[in-house]
Amino acid sequence: MEPMDIVGKSKEDASLPKATMTKIIKEMLPPDVRVARDAQDLLIECCVEFINLISSESNEVCNREEKRTIAPEHVLKALQVLGFGEYIEEVYAAYEQHKLETMDSLRGGKWSNGAEMTEEEAVAEQQRMFAEARARMNGGTAPPKQPEVEPSLES
Repeated sequence: MEPMDIVGKSKEDASLPKATMTKIIKEMLPPDVRVARDAQDLLIECCVEFINLISSESNEVCNREEKRTIAPEHVLKALQVLGFGEYIEEVYAAYEQHKLETMDSLRGGKWSNGAEMTEEEAVAEQQRMFAEARARMNGGTAPPKQPEVEPSLES
């Protein structure tokens, strides 16, 4: 019986996106250096194994602290325990950067263009988009876009 991970897939099924990993590998090397496909596959497997190792140790740290959710602090502790202490500062800096980027995207909204919409405007826009989607789905063209009413003209 093969080992299973948390989501029920075998560990052999776990991987990273090859295109992304290939891009990262190429960015890390001088432009005149090429990497054989077998070597790229091996690097990807090493990355997956490293992630599994860090995840497993983070889970153990979490369990020792009698917590149910792995926190960033557990990952940092796992790095220390596994002998990767020299990377903690860089990992922590990347984590802080991620937090800042996440906060910015949450504040701005994933689809926001910077302009705020009232709830009524959002509902109207949603209904317009639903009507366009229904029209496309039914083989027709989208209904003409409704002219926007200026807020000063509404009563």
